Amino acid sequence: MPGYIKRCHIGIRILEVFLASTTVIVLAMIFGLYTDAWDPGVNPVLWVFVLAGLFLVELVLFWIGIVMVYISSLQLGIRTRVIGILCGWIPLINLLVLITIIRICRKEVAVEKKLALRDQKRESLQVCRTRYPILLVHGVFFRDSERLNYWGRIPAELKKNGATIFYGEHNSAAAVNDSALELEKRIEQIVQETGCEKINIIAHSKGGLDSRAAIALTGAGKYVASLTTINTPHRGCEFADYLLKEIPEAQQKTIASGYNTVAAKLGDKNPDFLAAVYDLTHDRCTARNEVIHDDPNIYYQSVGSVLRGASSGQFPLNFVYHLVKYFDGENDGLVGVDSFEWGESLTMLRNEVSKRGISHADMIDLSRENIEGFDIREFYVELVSKLREKGF
Repeated sequence: MPGYIKRCHIGIRILEVFLASTTVIVLAMIFGLYTDAWDPGVNPVLWVFVLAGLFLVELVLFWIGIVMVYISSLQLGIRTRVIGILCGWIPLINLLVLITIIRICRKEVAVEKKLALRDQKRESLQVCRTRYPILLVHGVFFRDSERLNYWGRIPAELKKNGATIFYGEHNSAAAVNDSALELEKRIEQIVQETGCEKINIIAHSKGGLDSRAAIALTGAGKYVASLTTINTPHRGCEFADYLLKEIPEAQQKTIASGYNTVAAKLGDKNPDFLAAVYDLTHDRCTARNEVIHDDPNIYYQSVGSVLRGASSGQFPLNFVYHLVKYFDGENDGLVGVDSFEWGESLTMLRNEVSKRGISHADMIDLSRENIEGFDIREFYVELVSKLREKGF
């Protein structure tokens, strides 16, 4: 079981002790007041010291427990944490909020225990130990980071099951062809340093367009065994065409300048916000598809998902969902489903168990949320294990 879950479990136990002991103390005080059970012969000062001591012990228990839970839990979410802080000083309501926090964390611990047991049972099978290593290619406006992994808990889960993982490490915002050149260098570096001969690419969003371009337009194709695109806009986003036509050029340049400045400070070399955005439009993707062709020696497959409502998407997907739906129809909060399919097969994820569906961000475990009816980590384990079965 992961270390953060163990800490969360301990925090829950401490909060449960706090809740139980506080309840007993309050009931005892009420009983004493209403039944005259308090001994009048006892010095009142002593009662003050006893109550002060009990209060101090309860305070220590609460703060140790709540801090451990707040720091370690991934499922509480920002909203629950904020509610906990705001309602912490309101009698009775604070207890209801505390019970909610304990319930959420209990469920999280139970889920993680179950997953840990599953991984332990199949550890010897190494179901994700593919013939060629996995290269994870991120989408637009993000960079690879060891501290804040773009792919959430997915890489760790794949590694536990035998996978060898590398990252694209390319710019967060650039034209597709420029990103392709960066990926070519990265792929050649991996092959030269490891002697692996080839790699399996799993690419999310614009990363899928970058990877296809790297295969078709650079010398990287001979080093690629398979390409799996995740929620990639292969045919572009028509809502992007609309926005770029409606937003004045001056405002576009202002936004781009601000983004490029920040991106450069975070590690990008010559970031180009507008080039990246324009390469996601329907018109650009249509034109690119006419000149970029698949390599017959490479296995291509695609994955897509459906978000079932704006309220289910994380920011900013909850704001653009309806706009995307108007122009592109059914979508994942950013990309229409008609744009996902590429290669020999398409796996479309809908999650009928949950009302929320599965968003563009859910597909990379961006919020680290356990979604009812869909286990994103296990989905990637199954995805990679199937690549292994195919000999890749």
